[in-house]
Amino acid sequence: MGTWNSRGLRGSTLEELVNRTNEQYKEKKLALIQKIPTPITPVQIDRNHRHITLAYFEQKSTVDYIGAVQGIPVCFDAKECRGTTFPLANIHEHQVQFMKDFEEQGGVAFFLLFYSQENRFYYLALQELLRFWDRREKGGRKSFTIRELNPEFFLEGRSGVWIPYLEGLKKDLQRRD
Repeated sequence: MGTWNSRGLRGSTLEELVNRTNEQYKEKKLALIQKIPTPITPVQIDRNHRHITLAYFEQKSTVDYIGAVQGIPVCFDAKECRGTTFPLANIHEHQVQFMKDFEEQGGVAFFLLFYSQENRFYYLALQELLRFWDRREKGGRKSFTIRELNPEFFLEGRSGVWIPYLEGLKKDLQRRD
């Protein structure tokens, strides 16, 4: 088994925490969020037909999670960052376009960022991401630092759930009103 910092495990711990959080929200009847599986086509399967040993992605994935929170459609992607600078290369154009389209239909799109060295979670609204995205498109930095983020949207683990992203969503919705 690998260690916490191994490349193979990056993101899997974050995904597990998000999945557990989603289960907690479902049990409390606060949200119904589903993990979107990445569609793959198996090319090679081991002799016992238990494990796929070679596969390719059928299409580009859009977001990691989609669902509803108290009647509000939401979609989000979870990203892990080791340092204090988040490279925009970790987010793809098709993801941003999907999220823009999703919001045009009345939904809310965001990213959950985990700064593993800092052990901090951040709710990154699509609109906040677009500021950094546009800056890059205009020839600016290809990343953003933790210091550039709005301190209000760091998620504190005080609501009895693993990653209290509904707190970030609530603040995001209040800003939109």
